[in-house]
Amino acid sequence: MTDPMPQIKSLALAAMRWPAQILFPPVCAGCRRHVSQPGALCAACWPRLKFLEKPWCAVMGTPFSQDMGEGFLSAEAIVSPPPFARARAAVAYSGVARQMVQGLKYHDRTDLAPWMARWMLRAGAELLADADVVVPVPLHWRRFLERRFNQSAELARTVAAMSGLPFEPDAVRRVKRTRQQVGLPRQEREDNVRAAFGVPPASDIAVRGRRVLVVDDVYTTGATVSAVARALRKSGAKAVDVLTFARVLPGDFQPGEAQTI
Repeated sequence: MTDPMPQIKSLALAAMRWPAQILFPPVCAGCRRHVSQPGALCAACWPRLKFLEKPWCAVMGTPFSQDMGEGFLSAEAIVSPPPFARARAAVAYSGVARQMVQGLKYHDRTDLAPWMARWMLRAGAELLADADVVVPVPLHWRRFLERRFNQSAELARTVAAMSGLPFEPDAVRRVKRTRQQVGLPRQEREDNVRAAFGVPPASDIAVRGRRVLVVDDVYTTGATVSAVARALRKSGAKAVDVLTFARVLPGDFQPGEAQTI
């Protein structure tokens, strides 16, 4: 005779969820229309999400318009090699992806983090397979108190949990308070975060000799994650990879538009 308990438990859990769904119906992550389940996108927003797919630069993860062959590198990777080994992003920073990033970062939409992390797992599968530990880009403690949470840590925590990797939220610290990177050109971004990060002695064991996966919300010029990668390499990390939810590509911003990231 079939055990009825699993079905009874399933029905009980569904009944418990009904009040929450009535009082707080799930809304689209992009436009906040009602949808069937939390974190889903409506039919209007889904086509506005641009997933980044191969072919892409083996180092930078920037997509190519045509397949250039296995291991082909972009001009950026050749002319200015980054301090990290590989970078990958799930989506382009445009359309609904931009709304999701800004919702998480500026409007306390931490409920979006698990859904964003799922897409990051897909984009960063090869990075996760090689990683030993997951580390978020840290906020300065004063900015953390202002914002009350670190959006990069929210994403990194979920990525680590879903992939079964250790999560080290304190492995890297922001040792000086920098200006926000919003609207700064490339060189000023690099100057702004130079020597801004460090690995405290207590966290040395968490990164030394290990392949570290650094997680952030958006890759713009790469200045911030490069500074974090340098700090990790200085502390003995074997290699550093970078995984972000979104990536700014040429044309993602219109002339005169504020780069609110």
